[in-house]
Amino acid sequence: MEAVKGRIRAINISEKRGTEKREVASAVLTEGEGIQGDAHAGKWHRQVSMLSGDRIDEFNERGANVESGAFGENLIVDGIDCVKLPVGSIICIGEGDAAVRLRVTQKGKECHTHCNIYKRMGECIMPHQGIFTEVLTGGTVRKGDSFTVSYPDINRPFQAAVVILSDKASSGQREDLSGPKAKEILEKNGYEVIETVVIPDEPARIKAELIRLSDGREADLIVTSGGTGFSLRDRTPEATMEIAERNAPGISEYIRMRSMELTDRAMLTRGVSVIRGNTLIVNLPGSPKAVGECLEFILGALEHGLRVLRGSVSECARK
Repeated sequence: MEAVKGRIRAINISEKRGTEKREVASAVLTEGEGIQGDAHAGKWHRQVSMLSGDRIDEFNERGANVESGAFGENLIVDGIDCVKLPVGSIICIGEGDAAVRLRVTQKGKECHTHCNIYKRMGECIMPHQGIFTEVLTGGTVRKGDSFTVSYPDINRPFQAAVVILSDKASSGQREDLSGPKAKEILEKNGYEVIETVVIPDEPARIKAELIRLSDGREADLIVTSGGTGFSLRDRTPEATMEIAERNAPGISEYIRMRSMELTDRAMLTRGVSVIRGNTLIVNLPGSPKAVGECLEFILGALEHGLRVLRGSVSECARK
């Protein structure tokens, strides 16, 4: 796909989180950190936020009357619709050795507390139209700088996220061992693990995390661990099915079949496998040993399915 071009309309920073940003003429971006002097800089995946100028213009035409930085956005850009960029896209600002390079890491974000704009207009565009990036190559960016966007390589390594469901581990009463085990095996098999999160067995929280990781971060694979048994708190399969768009039952059926060779208690696990968008979500049991065994069962064959979801290969039948 041909690279697209755009221009920086405004640069905004703020010293404190949760406040509107002020416009500056230029800013220094630090590799792996973000914008110097901005409260959102740090070693995480949401270092620099971006919003399309056209989206702000449309919002203002409806009477919002917001100024640069009102949404907490770092960069306002013209020439592209930010939210349509795939995660993994590279934004190159400037040219040559002085070029600054950003990588798109997330689309949109959950709004936990409605801002003044939302209270006045009944909506806010940043949670749905904004994107977030990380700084790959630092340097100085200026208002009016041009940039190009190149789309991610379709044959890039798969990105995976690990979600651990445990009341005790999320509250610090027990050390999580399943997450590190899953991360170790996934990385050994060539996956880039973009997040490992530990949350309680709450269906609403489970659904929110799965939606965020599939829609916002566009992970190729999400592996959950825990909440698949008979306990009244074990609701992971139900929460997973509620956010699913398509079912992929063969994966979990195979996990149970292979696990039955090791223990007949495998019949009691209720994990499911589903597809949401281009993301495959697989429920695994809660123990580190079971997580390791189940991943080893499926990772070999999983690659083809993930490539079909990504569009790098087509379906093929055995001859």
